[in-house]
Amino acid sequence: MAVTGDETESAATGDIPAYQLRSPNSGLAHSIMMAASPGNMQSPPPPHTEAITLKREVRLMKNREAARECRRKKKEYVKCLENRVAVLENQNKTLIEELKALKDIYCHKAE
Repeated sequence: MAVTGDETESAATGDIPAYQLRSPNSGLAHSIMMAASPGNMQSPPPPHTEAITLKREVRLMKNREAARECRRKKKEYVKCLENRVAVLENQNKTLIEELKALKDIYCHKAE
């Protein structure tokens, strides 16, 4: 017997494919149903899900890169602020010393 590969109305038989078998000698067609487990009946994912997956991966990669750039800019900003704090602390220290010196001069003139 030879399998012709003709599927016949698998939806009517509960999603079990039916194939026509023909004997080379008789020419009579015999229907036989091939039972398969539901796990084997899964078709490959439709092409649009591959596109969705690809878009998601591209979006995630762009997001990672944007996050990396954001962290880099934040570090740069924090360094800039730390430098500014150091400069302002030095300036404050200088002004405090200048104020003390002027107070000493003023106090000595008042005496």
